[in-house]
Amino acid sequence: MTMGLSLPQTLRATLNKIKECNAAVSGNYLDIGSGHGELISEVIAEFKVEPHACDYTDELIQIPDQSVDIVDLNKQTLPYEDDYFDLVTSTEVIEHLEDYRGTLKDIYRVLKPGGILVLSTPNILNIKSRLRFLIFGFWNLFGPLHLKESKKYSTGGHINPIAYFYLAHSLSEIGFKKVNVSIDKKQTSSMIGLIFLWLPVKIFGALAFRKERIKYQTIDTTNERFVREMNSSKLLLGRTLIVACIKP
Repeated sequence: MTMGLSLPQTLRATLNKIKECNAAVSGNYLDIGSGHGELISEVIAEFKVEPHACDYTDELIQIPDQSVDIVDLNKQTLPYEDDYFDLVTSTEVIEHLEDYRGTLKDIYRVLKPGGILVLSTPNILNIKSRLRFLIFGFWNLFGPLHLKESKKYSTGGHINPIAYFYLAHSLSEIGFKKVNVSIDKKQTSSMIGLIFLWLPVKIFGALAFRKERIKYQTIDTTNERFVREMNSSKLLLGRTLIVACIKP
């Protein structure tokens, strides 16, 4: 679940998302999948927080005197008491987890009421990724996996492609409020593809939406916003999802 390979745009977008939620956040802060500590460095430079780090190893951290709690989230829960953190971040982690919903529940547990969660994961819904799935059967950044894969915390360990709807649904079911999404950057390759596919996506997407709502009754006021965002321009073009929510 290491974050050592986070791209600068993802880190900046995560920081901006925190500011969007609460520009004056303070208190205890946890970064899950801390890696080299780039995000922690950015956050403590902007906010008055007490940083905590956890990862599958403590050998990656490059911040002097920053301790790391070693946790394998595929086998263990977070080693923190209930209602402890004011802010939790987790960038490029949940796609490595066998039970990401279980981890999100555990994050909810350790957050204080009013606490903020900001996480990121590859956006499998951009045009580039949709075309790759159509042609090859695999989403972008989610390819064939070796059996007995040893590099579980690299891109080769991406075992859980999560579309935005299912992530938003998970967070909402757990109890998080104000679930919202942004992206780290627009992909040029997706923009080119969207020129040719924008009209078909809009037409057939609208027809499918209507059928789901009227015939199958799978869409109602509780989930309509998340369904509509699946074909929004930011999800059709964005490289990485940056999702934020608040524990009420």
